[in-house]
Amino acid sequence: MKKFNIASCQMNVVDDKEINVNHAIELINEASNNADLITLPEMFNTPYDNNKFIENAEEEKNSYTLKAMCETAKENNIFLQSGSIAELENEKIYNTAYFIDNDGKIIGKHRKMHMFDIDTDTMKFTESETLSPGNTITTLKTPLANISIAICYDVRFNEMWTLMNKNNSDIILLPGAFNKTTGPLHWETLIRARAIDNQAYVVATSPSQVENPYYVAWGHSMVVDPWGKILAKAEKKEEIIYATLMPESINSVREQIPILKNKREDIYETILKK
Repeated sequence: MKKFNIASCQMNVVDDKEINVNHAIELINEASNNADLITLPEMFNTPYDNNKFIENAEEEKNSYTLKAMCETAKENNIFLQSGSIAELENEKIYNTAYFIDNDGKIIGKHRKMHMFDIDTDTMKFTESETLSPGNTITTLKTPLANISIAICYDVRFNEMWTLMNKNNSDIILLPGAFNKTTGPLHWETLIRARAIDNQAYVVATSPSQVENPYYVAWGHSMVVDPWGKILAKAEKKEEIIYATLMPESINSVREQIPILKNKREDIYETILKK
């Protein structure tokens, strides 16, 4: 890993794909003045709603959204984790996060592995009614760092994060859209816990908290270091937050608290099924 600057764009998402994409470009253009890597929220081009996922799903090879993101990354000479979009393939829809290099090329993608099917006292959402789960742990070796990607509800499944840790992840990017029920309870706690557990940076990027008839995101995007310290944090409204990520932070915590060495793999282990 090298020292570099990251920007997390907590953006307003409205019910118009073209407006959302153009607005994302505006935020990327602004953030590129101070960042080498820029991140966007989960489902940044559509309201978070099953019917809207169907309406706005795009095939990767013909994607209006991805074409715009690739062009913008190249024009600004930045690496871009372009949040996630509804990806259509073989009549299935996936919640997919793409990683684009500074030449404007897609070098990796992560399909959300865990479907957000919950039924609480205050809200119900069944993502699996529309979306299909991915089956791959995603870690990319980039000129900046070893970068893994998870999406929103994936943060609750520490076994998945242990596997990303085994891939020597320096940074884990988490486009997410917790809501006003789960957000105040668990968002910050889970993000900080995953950073501490895996001794890696975690960068979580949410839509802003815009009232709408579909789904209201919690916001509160944040950058957390390997010690669990919050380096930057947004509140409810649209905002770009910045942080400098340094390899010394990772090396320091891993030397002082060597949890990888101290694990009892003679007793337990997390394995990746083939």
